[in-house]
Amino acid sequence: MVFSACLATFLVLGLVPSSLGAQYLLKENIIGSGFYDHFDWEAVDDPSHGRVTYVDMQTSIEQNLTYGHHDTFILRTDFQSVLQPDGPGRNSVRIRSKNTYTTHVAIFEMRHMPQGCGTWPAIRETKESDKPAGGLVDILEGVNDQAPDTVTLHTIEGCTMPANRSQTGITRQLDCNVAVNSNAGCGVSLTEPANYGPDFNANGGGWYAIERAADHISIWFWPRSDRRVPHQVKSGGVLVNPKEWGTPSAFFPNTSCDMTKFFEEHNIIINLTLCGDWAGSAYSSTDCPSTCIDHVNNDPAAFKDAYFDFAAVRVYEPLVSDK
Repeated sequence: MVFSACLATFLVLGLVPSSLGAQYLLKENIIGSGFYDHFDWEAVDDPSHGRVTYVDMQTSIEQNLTYGHHDTFILRTDFQSVLQPDGPGRNSVRIRSKNTYTTHVAIFEMRHMPQGCGTWPAIRETKESDKPAGGLVDILEGVNDQAPDTVTLHTIEGCTMPANRSQTGITRQLDCNVAVNSNAGCGVSLTEPANYGPDFNANGGGWYAIERAADHISIWFWPRSDRRVPHQVKSGGVLVNPKEWGTPSAFFPNTSCDMTKFFEEHNIIINLTLCGDWAGSAYSSTDCPSTCIDHVNNDPAAFKDAYFDFAAVRVYEPLVSDK
């Protein structure tokens, strides 16, 4: 608290040294039951056409689909009900941050992510009311336990990425345009160990982080066992400086993509769908049983491990505004 007071004094007096220009100040420290205050529950039709029914907050609490206590927030799908083929989908949860963000850093500390055949978990940032014109960033996304995580940007025509750039991940498509290659976007497959699915969970999870600035978007991932996790990330400090974090897992520069044009103010969205446009279409190429829809309808116990366990979500904004 003393440090925060001193920092506030520096800001008022204009005494923050120029070396802090790349730093970000903690604005939201979302832990446990705090998720209920910082997010809205979206009981909407699934835009990915999954075999789910997104429920409201009260229903999610009553059915134990969300649970917040101390440093734990659980978000999951139902794993008890057998579904009727012509009835509603399996109950699940989709939440959207109350606040929106432009230049910022967000750190997601997780112990567990949804796993299992038919699952499609996602953490993303977008402006839902203006997709795709407002841009979309997939931070964590995958289906059917098929690693690795692929970080992806989706935009309208005119945003592309260079083939060679400073990142540890593997570059995929270079054109971010949603109209190209069935909305594949410009993705980067991560190479850090245990970055997705059962391996992520067996390793105790880890940290995903995004820095969005006027001239780039960067994503980092550190597994729980990685000794190189920056202390400021691991400790949840008041100040962070991504320039000290090393080479990002995925790097998207503004070389041929005007970030201020293609990316508007974004909400954070966390959701778990089942089957749908991607997990459903990719299902037959896996070792998963029967069909995706039949599996979701008839095998509720298979979704016992289909849950997020968040230790925290922390959002930082520039210490010195870039506006």
